[in-house]
This record gives sequence, structure tokens and C-alpha cells, in this order.
Amino acid sequence: MLIRPETPADIDIIYDLTQAAFAPKAFSDGTEGPIINAMRDAGDLTLSLVAEDAGALVGHVAFSPARISEAVGDWYGLGPISVREDRQGQGIGRALIEAGIAVLADRDAAGCVLTGNPNIYQRIGFHSDGSLHHAGTEDRHVHWRVIKGAAPKGQLHFAPVLDDA
Repeated sequence: MLIRPETPADIDIIYDLTQAAFAPKAFSDGTEGPIINAMRDAGDLTLSLVAEDAGALVGHVAFSPARISEAVGDWYGLGPISVREDRQGQGIGRALIEAGIAVLADRDAAGCVLTGNPNIYQRIGFHSDGSLHHAGTEDRHVHWRVIKGAAPKGQLHFAPVLDDA
């Protein structure tokens, strides 16, 4: 499997992959694909990586700028992340996340934040201790992973297209 930055030829495939991956999820409202396109259009898609296997895209992860009221340094929001349904549970999502965090570390980022299921993200090095808040989200679903510096605290704001979604 190859993890690489997206290319213009990947954009429609990323959209379709994301929509299909989220379609069966009860928590999805079907906006994940359009959100990625909106982030790209707004210039807020800081990092977009795809997982390719045997010439086919099997996964995608997006990273965008995030602001935290009481944190220092550059923080990035993770998501959406999607893996083709027939390839889920094979470590592709984790590999995409780790590759993205490595790129962010090379860019001197302070860390990465997301909202999501604690049972998934705490297994891969994210933390939630109630010190980071995002409007409309239970604190236990707001996660962070430090790359350098101190753990974040305060109010989390994702890129406008995400906070307005």
C-alpha cells in the first residue's frame, strides 16, 4: 500500500470514496464529501493524503487548520477520514493518520485535534481529558494528540467550513 498526497485526478474518487464510506454510518449526515471539497475550495485543506493499493484508492484523510483558545503553536484538525468499506479494519485509517501526523511534525506543528468516538481514537494515541471543548460536542468526544509542546486546553475551532457544517 502506498500513502501519498492527493493529485487533481484523485478529487472525484476521494469524494465518492468518502460518501460511500460514511453512507452506512448512523452518525453521518452525508456531508463529508462536500466538506472536503469545500475545504479544498476555501484553501483550508492543509494536507490531503490517499492510500492506494494495486492502483485503486482505498482510503483518504484530510487535515485542516484549527484554533484553540489557550494553546500555543499550529494545530490541525483531522477529518474526515474514510476507508473503502471492504477494506475497513485492516489498519488503513491508522496508517493514514500516522503518515499525516508525521508530515505535520515535519512542518513543526504543535498537534492534531478531532471530534469522534473515544473507543477508536484513544487506541491510536489521542487523548480526551475534558480540557478541550468544541461547541455542540460532548467533551469526551473532543480529542487531541500533541506533537510538540503542551497539551491543549480551551475552546476548539476548526476551519470555518467545518464549524459551520
